[in-house]
Amino acid sequence: MRNKFLMPALIFASFILSGMFVSNVMGESAMQSVKGKKAVMIIAQSNFRDEELLKPKEVLEKNGVIVTVASSSLKESTGMLGAKVKPNMLFTNINVADYDAVIFVGGSGASEYWDNPTAHKIANAANNAKKLVGAICIAPVTIAKAGLLANKKATTYSSTVNDIKSAGAKYTGADVERDGNIITASGPAAAQKFGETLVKALSE
Repeated sequence: MRNKFLMPALIFASFILSGMFVSNVMGESAMQSVKGKKAVMIIAQSNFRDEELLKPKEVLEKNGVIVTVASSSLKESTGMLGAKVKPNMLFTNINVADYDAVIFVGGSGASEYWDNPTAHKIANAANNAKKLVGAICIAPVTIAKAGLLANKKATTYSSTVNDIKSAGAKYTGADVERDGNIITASGPAAAQKFGETLVKALSE
């Protein structure tokens, strides 16, 4: 009687374990596919939003992506919540060809890039080269003003909805929105998901 139930139990256990094995292999495969890829995250000279830099950066780096932080100054930048970050390079020196993703970080200071011609040039060069272009919080305004969000699904922080709509964006209100190679996010609460979405896109 015991053997009658033992065999199905063993088969079921084998099925579950094999499923877990496949799942783990797939996870490792996705990680391998982004390992060594490069992303540049652009922060404001001051008042970037801490989580919007640190959480996606952590997610990217845990998956093997090499992250460079760029800004309009090489001086230590202070986040809105007090995080201290020393940029690796000036954003004006970004060579889009060196990166797989260009990401604009939000925070109140991010408005310094909204009408910046160099920021627009970087965004357009990345988009034209089919690189990933990411922006979170109020930073989607920068890529909207660069012309990247016209007729694209996008999201942004509540105070800047009209700014991206006036540039032709199809505002969805989602935490994170992806339209092709462009990924936007609504704010600090979406920072983790933003990072995960970037990793998934980089793995494709």
